[in-house]
Amino acid sequence: MPGHPVQVWWAGLADAHAGLLALLDPVERRRYEATVDRAGRGRFLVGCALSRLVLGELLGLPPADVPLRRVCPRCGGPHGKVRLALSPSGPPSERPGLDFSVAHSGAVIGVAVCATGRVGLDVEEADVGLDVDSAARVALADSELAALYGRPAAERKPAFLRTWTRKEAVLKALGVGLGAPLRGLELSAPEQPPAVLAWPEQLARLEQPDARPDMSLTDLLVDEVHPAAVAVAGGAGAGADGAVGATEAPGGVRITVRDGSAALAEYVRGATASDIAPGA
Repeated sequence: MPGHPVQVWWAGLADAHAGLLALLDPVERRRYEATVDRAGRGRFLVGCALSRLVLGELLGLPPADVPLRRVCPRCGGPHGKVRLALSPSGPPSERPGLDFSVAHSGAVIGVAVCATGRVGLDVEEADVGLDVDSAARVALADSELAALYGRPAAERKPAFLRTWTRKEAVLKALGVGLGAPLRGLELSAPEQPPAVLAWPEQLARLEQPDARPDMSLTDLLVDEVHPAAVAVAGGAGAGADGAVGATEAPGGVRITVRDGSAALAEYVRGATASDIAPGA
């Protein structure tokens, strides 16, 4: 079955536990300690720990040894999109090819992993306080804006959030930030299968001159409340991996949803048990 196989691991802010701090590298630990907002600190910890656990399992590495690197494209500081820093000359299990994306909103944290293309994940709070009018004028193409205001007022916020998650997932898959020309990126209507209808010229040139980026896109829903989206940029992927819970999603993405909360809790239990001396 064609499509990009993607694992999406969901966890929550309540999973932030002091036992996960051992997984952070020195750069991550400094950022964690410098984050004043308690919820933001917890989201960062869960995102880092879950990424390391998932990637470590796939790469055959101890979670704390997974080489992650953050470099801001503007200033060179350690706060850009997190990426794997693997050696091209290493053994097959340690060569580049695996991509991942971290997303969080409110109490939800997610990690998406893909081996057949560059992946982007986004999730949003459905009940967040949002000035839809102001956000829509910045993020939506003219046709999208007209369609939004053709809807009843009660439908505009969920429709906007669905389009927003799709757009941010696309930008994450391409490795560009929200400084990209969002109004030039036109997508299908929220109730239609997700697809890119028009690209800003700047984004198209990131892939090939005078060509549209090859993009697969699908929608998700977390806890029946939080809208989410996954995008994969790259060539056609492998088929089904036989995993339980895998679903064929529109847009050529095969999604397997995993329990990140359980993975984090299992790690904490194991770390705690190893700290208890025999006979104690």
